[in-house]
Amino acid sequence: MSSKNLKAYCLGGGLGSLSAAAFMIRDGGILGSQITIFEKLPTLGGCLDGARLDDGSYSLRGGRMLTTDAYECFWGLFKDIPSINNKGMSVKDETIAFNKKHIAHSQARLIDKNRHIVDTSTMGFDMYDRIEFLKLLEASEEKLGTSKITDWLSTDFFKTNFWYMWQTTFAFEPWHSAVEFKRYLHRFMNEFPRINTLGGVKRTIYNQYDSLVLPLIAWLKDKGVNFELATTVDDLDVKDINGKVTVTSITVINQEGTKQVDVHPDDIVIFQNGSMVDASSIGSMEHPPIKKTKADSKGWKIWEKLAKGRPDFGNPAPFNSSIPESFWESFTITFKTPDFFNKLEKLSGNKAGTGGLVTFKDSNWLMSIVLYNQPHFIGQSDDVYILWGYALYGNRVGDFVPKTMVECNGKEIMTELAAHLNFDEAIFDQAICVPCRMPYITSMFMPRAYSDRPKPVPESSKNLAFVSQFVEQPDDVVFTVEYSVRAAQTAVYQLLNIDKDIPKITKHDKSFKVLLDSVFKSFE
Repeated sequence: MSSKNLKAYCLGGGLGSLSAAAFMIRDGGILGSQITIFEKLPTLGGCLDGARLDDGSYSLRGGRMLTTDAYECFWGLFKDIPSINNKGMSVKDETIAFNKKHIAHSQARLIDKNRHIVDTSTMGFDMYDRIEFLKLLEASEEKLGTSKITDWLSTDFFKTNFWYMWQTTFAFEPWHSAVEFKRYLHRFMNEFPRINTLGGVKRTIYNQYDSLVLPLIAWLKDKGVNFELATTVDDLDVKDINGKVTVTSITVINQEGTKQVDVHPDDIVIFQNGSMVDASSIGSMEHPPIKKTKADSKGWKIWEKLAKGRPDFGNPAPFNSSIPESFWESFTITFKTPDFFNKLEKLSGNKAGTGGLVTFKDSNWLMSIVLYNQPHFIGQSDDVYILWGYALYGNRVGDFVPKTMVECNGKEIMTELAAHLNFDEAIFDQAICVPCRMPYITSMFMPRAYSDRPKPVPESSKNLAFVSQFVEQPDDVVFTVEYSVRAAQTAVYQLLNIDKDIPKITKHDKSFKVLLDSVFKSFE
């Protein structure tokens, strides 16, 4: 079957599926009209979301860190996606131009319990910390195995400035995988000397849904791609054909009922096996988010079925078996006055959009906030200001609110935030805080064996590829947009036999200058 005649089905509307569709069109010669994307939500974008709610407030589950010093596949795609904000520019060019005007240089990366800005020019290591750190950095992945970060680093290490900064920049927790932690240290070694200023972090002109997802959707629609939203993929039928696992049909459910989609053995199925934001829920000023669980997720169920008896299809269990270790909460605050922004800019020394995360290092919740450049949404009015924050330890009781974060509504979260800053709560008058609970947001960081993540295209697969944060890509790091795009490009090139090179990972950890700068920084 010619690539122009085969059909492709993308199960899930996150960045991985959207990117796969783009690569099939751009590099594989597949007609957009032959591609269908199914998404159970009424919107696309997966974890790259952002929306204005009915009451005029805004909600963001979160945003992934960007850097122009890496993310080779990501920028390789978005250099060809036209901006919807600046005619004649690509999304990549628009983002680079924006960051030349809004340079990141945090002056208040950490704030302590006394409301003092911590001197983060020093990592806070002693010699024992450095020796332990080096042992972990040099250990092979085989030796690290399924160990946790705490298996390699002592208690005092987790009190260093470095840990607070690295942890909250990338959302690591002490019980997460030592392998994933090590991969981050190598992949982003060039960020190590400047982790206190976040100088390598880049922002999009608006939130990542408006700046990345919308342009990509517009490009795909222009190419004729079919989108079936509010449609749940309920099941996949597979058969063994000539020794290869082959998808033969897809069962989907929408408001019109259940239907079977027949799949030819030469067609392509791209499946997002697991989602970081699956079973997430938002609360309100009066109510905390509902505690959803695995029972509210379909993605895990399908992956579990496919993996049963097929070792090369991975093992979902390490990722979905402990919500207390994989969840955290974020929150979005919509202000109707600039008062909070003005006060925090004065305290931090950073104008909105230049400081990045401000972390309250001594807070029980380990709360962090960020002032984005405004407007942060397309169509946001000039008298509205958007703040985003998150906390890694949502099961701990607050320092000022006698509840765990997961028990708090939006008003109580703002009370906790005001107290950490020693701001009068009146500064939140008219503000609306929308909390969001994500039970699997760091599930891909959970300790796992090498075989627990399938390759984008398993050895035994004929026409099925996995595209998500739960596939195995050597040396690259999960919880990044690059990981989703690289998985999509790998899957599409392999399934379509595209004879083109996939961009190589930039080895900053092999740069003599980066290594030297990192050593010097570790002794400051």
